[in-house]
Amino acid sequence: QVQVVESGGGLVQPGGSLRLSCIASGFIFSGTSMAWYRQVLGKSRDFVAAIGSDGSTNYVDSVKGRFIISRDDAKNTVYLQLNSLKPEDTARYYCKPRYLGDYWGQGTQVTVSF
Repeated sequence: QVQVVESGGGLVQPGGSLRLSCIASGFIFSGTSMAWYRQVLGKSRDFVAAIGSDGSTNYVDSVKGRFIISRDDAKNTVYLQLNSLKPEDTARYYCKPRYLGDYWGQGTQVTVSF
């Protein structure tokens, strides 16, 4: 069955960086687009970034130039490098195969604060 496990979140000061990881299983990872989303408690889960099987990427405007999505097909892992973090980036971050249905992990919490 499809499974994703996110990690790498934490508490960081504004301007800091984090790298999130997502290990996936249960499907052919190398042929699958992957995406990151984030959710603030009480609000909707929003798209952040995606990477295609060919390495093509796209981002929500608010993170362009600050976040970088990448993948390692040998490790079935997708990453999200978070740079120049702002308090408004505080959220729980989730990854999923972009077009394979409603498969969500437990997410990883990112808190940006002094």
